[in-house]
Amino acid sequence: MDFKGKKVLVIGAGKSGISAVSLLKEKGADIILYDDKKQDINALLEKIGPGFNGRIEFEKVPDDVKTGLDYLVLSPGVPIDSPLVLDLKNYGPKVIGEVELAYYYTKGKIVAVTGTNGKTTTTALTGFLIGKKYKNTLIGGNIGIPYTEICLKSTDDGVTVAEMSSFQLDTTDTFHPYISMILNITPDHLDRHHTMENYINAKLNCTKNQTGSELCILNYEDEVLREKAKNIEAKICWFSSRRELENGMVYKDGVIYEVKEGEPKKIIDVDRMQLIGRHNYENAMAAIAAARFMGVDLDTIREGLEEFAPVEHRIEYVDTINGVKYYNDSKGTNPDASIQAVKAMNGPTYLIGGGYDKGSTYDEWIESFEGKIKKLILMGQTREKIADCAEKHGFKDYFFVESMEEAVRYCKENAVPGDTVLLSPCCASWGMFKNYEERGRIFKDLVKQKNK
Repeated sequence: MDFKGKKVLVIGAGKSGISAVSLLKEKGADIILYDDKKQDINALLEKIGPGFNGRIEFEKVPDDVKTGLDYLVLSPGVPIDSPLVLDLKNYGPKVIGEVELAYYYTKGKIVAVTGTNGKTTTTALTGFLIGKKYKNTLIGGNIGIPYTEICLKSTDDGVTVAEMSSFQLDTTDTFHPYISMILNITPDHLDRHHTMENYINAKLNCTKNQTGSELCILNYEDEVLREKAKNIEAKICWFSSRRELENGMVYKDGVIYEVKEGEPKKIIDVDRMQLIGRHNYENAMAAIAAARFMGVDLDTIREGLEEFAPVEHRIEYVDTINGVKYYNDSKGTNPDASIQAVKAMNGPTYLIGGGYDKGSTYDEWIESFEGKIKKLILMGQTREKIADCAEKHGFKDYFFVESMEEAVRYCKENAVPGDTVLLSPCCASWGMFKNYEERGRIFKDLVKQKNK
């Protein structure tokens, strides 16, 4: 794709938008960067880097920018059906997302990882295992490194492992991974996608251009995926943590197996890994399947599984203070993710939850407590909604706080040796924090400060 001299409007001046502008600058595009909120122009220019001769607009897109547009590049946080985007479409630009833009310049094979939960851990582990064989293995996407930031570093003999959110996949067209994986699909981001079917279809976009010689890795325990697999052209590799399969990856009695024609071959005892919890064993199976399809041998995979450390903010061990263990699961931004974190805990747990309301329901989350949650500490916009749901299910051991500092202080003052404190909010961070990373870092800092 040749962007030289093309008029391109990039919407969103966050990390992805800045990265897209930097890439387009390298390709000689005529760029306009727009954000609906006013920002420090000098700070933006510093992030973009030298050689930027385009425009930066805030709050309103001028009429002269709308005319003659060749491309409209949307950051992941910009809905494709927003009034602004719908208006700009009338001026005839081709609408693409940051992922599609990066794909135009990606060499080598692509592994796309999506799913409601587990994406970040699986992306990091997949890249780690494949990187044992392929020297130029790049990891990026929704994991925190924009895809547009790494695509020009890709090589014909390399591999790019990219975490893909539904927001990113919403705006793909020609994006074509060699391996796709969908870890699970449960309700999330319905405030953005409006219907569950729209959300599912966005996830499935990572498979739509695949051929029969390529691979799609799916969770057999997900009923939605079992049904949708019928329409996927790529080869299917199933993984399951609940039952035996004729072919695929299986977790049973503390061991992960690779199964071919009913014959299981042991991969690893899960207690040799640093990852904990059944959901993480599922993530590991998906990563192993991808690595095997890329030709990584079993001994190398075993070595990698033992070496790999959990990613930050996903059931991340923080510290043990006065006999109380602290875990940071700030990336648990929806009920299903937080359920997995709760299940991974051993013993009485103080659970810190609440945040921005994405339209989720919390019944299954509350039901997962099963005598394990000693106290639920609630904050943010959803605290009353969650408390009402807890009351409905007969759980009354909750406590409201106004800040993360108050939440950590409460846990510190009340938890006793043998207890666990888990931050797994079940909600987005917006409104109180910039993102889940900031929320997790603040939690960890407060835990460590309390230890001084």
